[in-house]
Amino acid sequence: MGASFAPLAHPSFRWLLAGRFTTIAGNAMAPIALAFAVLDLTSSITSLGIVVAARSLTNVVFLLWGGVVADRLPRHLVLAGSCAVSFASQALIAVLVLTGTASVTWFVVLSAVNGMSSAFSLPASAALVPQTVPADLRLQANALLRLGLNSARIGGAALGGLLIAFTGPGWGLAVDALSFALAGVFFAFVRVPAARVAAEHKPSVLGELKVGWTEFVSRQWVWVVVVAFTFVNAALVGGVMVLGPVLADTTFGREMWGLVLAAQTAGMVAGAFVVMRIKVRRPLLLGVACVAGFALLPVAMVVHPAPWLLLLTSFASGLGLEQFGVAWEVALQHHVPADRLARVYSYDMLGSFVAIPLAQLAIGPVSHAFGTSAALLGCAAIYLLATAGMLASRSVRSLENVPEPVR
Repeated sequence: MGASFAPLAHPSFRWLLAGRFTTIAGNAMAPIALAFAVLDLTSSITSLGIVVAARSLTNVVFLLWGGVVADRLPRHLVLAGSCAVSFASQALIAVLVLTGTASVTWFVVLSAVNGMSSAFSLPASAALVPQTVPADLRLQANALLRLGLNSARIGGAALGGLLIAFTGPGWGLAVDALSFALAGVFFAFVRVPAARVAAEHKPSVLGELKVGWTEFVSRQWVWVVVVAFTFVNAALVGGVMVLGPVLADTTFGREMWGLVLAAQTAGMVAGAFVVMRIKVRRPLLLGVACVAGFALLPVAMVVHPAPWLLLLTSFASGLGLEQFGVAWEVALQHHVPADRLARVYSYDMLGSFVAIPLAQLAIGPVSHAFGTSAALLGCAAIYLLATAGMLASRSVRSLENVPEPVR
């Protein structure tokens, strides 16, 4: 087995990879199925927005609590429990859709439950990775994991589109529910040493959140990157992902926009192979610099929306995103104590996600006031300014891929 695939020699990593691959493949179907199910019921974009927002809101609200739980309890069991809740919520909504008894209220409630369960799984799954492989294999493990997850997104979305087209959205939601059931079994087989508990007694939840916050703010490179990605993610989701389809309708077409998004995911898959092959002394510096490449796609959409250029810039942005993504995961896993890692991840995710709903609400009025082209160029400017802000921090530029001593 080559060095790039060495993490697969560890059974716990294989079970973790299998579980996350399964859930991501199922979840790639879910947004497509949910959107068509709501639209079939209401024909209302507003209703769909409320359903999606319900999931996003509960996800953000419970993220910090999810980090505390993932640092207190065995993380593989937290993942298995989260899968059980997600299975129940998705199975119920699938039954309601298939029997014609669904309502917007049910969609909102069950989407909120699913968002809550996801808030527990995200920090736990991220913090579990370094427990499944030796420290010198973390880079390869994270690259392999992201390679598998991006492949699952491609395959899941394609399968979901076909399944929904031929059988209806209810069966797509049913398959998503089954994916959670299967993943829960996989996670239950993960066997890792428990994270070391630093204190003799367990403090209160607020006390544990305070400890996590202290770890988060004590490393300047951590909070600098998270603050930057508050704006990067807002520009990506609220800007490009909303305005892209709008621009597609008036210029290059809906079909091409689907290919553009697929090209970005293909770039991420290629990026995982690049990460496993190259060795750099300061991977976070390289990853942060690659964030500037995100500006290529919105600029191309405005200046010269030729299909070949859109595909090329989208692929390049995916390639750069993966350089950052793997470097960020490894940096956190190397430098944050294992027993506090999930809480730091939860603060990272909260900071990265919190502005997304606001951006989604604001991008419409902004584009109406200044025009779609100006809004897209504004998104490109945000990427460049965020990159400059991260590179201005010496702690970001100087961070090396060396684990901190265990405290």
